[in-house]
Amino acid sequence: MVVGDFPIETDTLVIGSGPGGYVAAIRAAQTGQKVTIVEKEYIGGVCLNVGCIPSKALISVGHRFAHAQDSDDMGIVAKEVSINFEKAQEFKNGVVKKLTGGVEQLLKGNKVEIVNGEAYFVDENTVKVMDEKNSQTYKFKNAIIATGSRPVEIPSFKFSDRVLSSTGALDLKEVPKKLVVIGGGYIGTELGTAYANLGSEVTILEGTKDILAGFEKGMTQIVKKHLKKKGVEVVTEAMAKGVEESKDGVTVTYEAKGEEQKVDADYVLVTVGRRPNTDELGLEELGLKMGERGLIDVDKQCRTNISSIYAIGDIVEGPQLAHKASYEGKVAAEAIAGEKSEVDYLAIPAVCFTDPELATVGLSEDQAKEEGFEVTAAKFPFGANGRALALNATDGFVKLVSRKSDGLLLGAQIVGQGASDMIAELGLAIETGVTVEDLAMTIHAHPTLGEIAMEAAEVALGTPIHIVK
Repeated sequence: MVVGDFPIETDTLVIGSGPGGYVAAIRAAQTGQKVTIVEKEYIGGVCLNVGCIPSKALISVGHRFAHAQDSDDMGIVAKEVSINFEKAQEFKNGVVKKLTGGVEQLLKGNKVEIVNGEAYFVDENTVKVMDEKNSQTYKFKNAIIATGSRPVEIPSFKFSDRVLSSTGALDLKEVPKKLVVIGGGYIGTELGTAYANLGSEVTILEGTKDILAGFEKGMTQIVKKHLKKKGVEVVTEAMAKGVEESKDGVTVTYEAKGEEQKVDADYVLVTVGRRPNTDELGLEELGLKMGERGLIDVDKQCRTNISSIYAIGDIVEGPQLAHKASYEGKVAAEAIAGEKSEVDYLAIPAVCFTDPELATVGLSEDQAKEEGFEVTAAKFPFGANGRALALNATDGFVKLVSRKSDGLLLGAQIVGQGASDMIAELGLAIETGVTVEDLAMTIHAHPTLGEIAMEAAEVALGTPIHIVK
């Protein structure tokens, strides 16, 4: 940074370089804007460094290890399978390094200036960026806030060497013999599953009546069956009360069914939600309008009540999803450039990388009915698909929700192997106004898991080929 604080001018200042911020910066640069991006910690944000990417790498390692031990019915008998967890962590870190390095090169390749430090708003066109030594003022025409979120810390479970956030759980030096997970949402269930696959004895404590809120019960039932098979204990309506730490582990106290219980473990992972990083930017003094939980109010172009300032990602209303942040980043950058872009969340997918995977897009059956639609709900099972049988991955189904009057696809849910990849076709179908007849008439390659969507469409039409009506 420059010593001697002479203001530096830029067209668009982006605060945060996660999947929302770096995408916004690149798109803004592509429209001809002079762009500066400010990052206080690491390029790529939570997602690339301590979230989506490293967790999926660890999940992949867990799958490989579990399959190596449990493929007898396919004729593969492996004896004394072991894991070198230090090498597994090296693999995970290598994936992160490759992607974050790639993002930095993309920013530089698009002539985006990268500045390290913390940003604090002085007024609606000025920020100060500070590091440990210096302070530098930046004047901007427009700013995009993309500061993301951080894990919620429970007062009785302060983060430590043994009480972990998701970040800490991804950076362990050894596979825990026993792990307690507080919170049965997507983060807790994904990481709990990963460590169960790696050999940990896992207990999930969830405060509500079921895990994986937001996904239909018929989908989560299949995940729970697989968790049970892995030896994972799921305790619902459980209230975590406290933790006692020792040099070698923890004892977690919780209440369930009116009784106080204790469980010992090597570590406890706390995944009870994330809070927006909006509290150290000077936004209140700026007069920026904010709603509940520290979320920033924005319009359909991601513009705040201050016309020169935009906000995207986890700090605005809606699901905390990396792909939502990236999408909003493009909209904000294009809006600044004078284009007519605005957000439309008709077909935003949500995915959970459990065993098997969960994916949903558009409206669920209940949501569609609540919105006044008369619907047809059609399912086709993985067990009747040749590719799924060949993969020995027959648990799951594709469910399509369509408007009864004309077959317009309103929503889709998938539980099964490859659900995270399969959901894209159905998202595109909803986005482009496809009917179940269109989907059924689209020739799908055989044998593939993608055929299950086609077969579900045929069920919706009342003409299924590979199951009896």
